[in-house]
Amino acid sequence: MVPVNKQSHLRPLATINQVNKCISILKSKPKIKRSMWSRRAQEYEAKISSGKIYELAEVVRDLNKGDDLMIDQSYSERQLFEKAYDRLLTEFQIVMGTNLEDTQKKLDKALKRNLEKQIQKAVEAKAPSEDLPEENLEAE
Repeated sequence: MVPVNKQSHLRPLATINQVNKCISILKSKPKIKRSMWSRRAQEYEAKISSGKIYELAEVVRDLNKGDDLMIDQSYSERQLFEKAYDRLLTEFQIVMGTNLEDTQKKLDKALKRNLEKQIQKAVEAKAPSEDLPEENLEAE
């Protein structure tokens, strides 16, 4: 829901040129600061809330872990990444006029992410821990 009296503060949708510049931002090298996480988290949150699409792209780029499992991130880091990623994904989808899956593939390609590999790695990592010895189950 958007408050009617606040609509003047909304920016128009990005143009296709802005989307292309965002994709080049996503492909560039992440700029990871060495400051404390709480300070960086505040900066990322401010960029996400700013409404500027280039700043949103910077947050997604900086918090992206590529093919590494999302499990390697802290909860708050993952939350910030997903929030920025979802906002960027939604706007890209509208501007490019493609379906969600195609837009996500384009975004993941720019970020060098391979979600299918991530899911497979997560399943493989989980599998051994699920094989509990039967004696322990019978003792309960």
